[in-house]
Amino acid sequence: MSKICCFTGHREIKKIKPSVLANRLDKTIVELVENEDVTDFRAGGAKGFDTIAALHVLKFKQKYPHIKLHLILPYKKQAAGFTRFEKQLYDFVLQNADTVHYTSEKYYDGVLFARNRELVDGADVCVALLEVLVGGTYQTVNLARKQKTKVINLVRA
Repeated sequence: MSKICCFTGHREIKKIKPSVLANRLDKTIVELVENEDVTDFRAGGAKGFDTIAALHVLKFKQKYPHIKLHLILPYKKQAAGFTRFEKQLYDFVLQNADTVHYTSEKYYDGVLFARNRELVDGADVCVALLEVLVGGTYQTVNLARKQKTKVINLVRA
């Protein structure tokens, strides 16, 4: 039976080196696919960890063609404030995802929390990059824990 993994993490990554993060993320994805029957990965499309995680899933689709990347995005113009490079990465991920779902057509106060709830609902595991115990990532990890979803924090992995 296939399982679902969601990703949550900070936009700015400060406490973990990029090479260490990449290594831990790769090992975690392989473990989830090969030993825990995870086939569906959900990402929220934000800058930082969301984009990194999505790119790693896309990389592994070559080795594991049965896995899927599902983007759950808060609203259609999420990337309006992205830099040119960030927008290019965002567009690449968007074009290569298996599905794209928008929580809302437009921004409203609380839309990011609604997106995070959609990421976690029904997930079997939540892979997080949780460096500080405040903000949206912290709230999402707590939501996952309340729903008895297994949480893997790559900062501690």
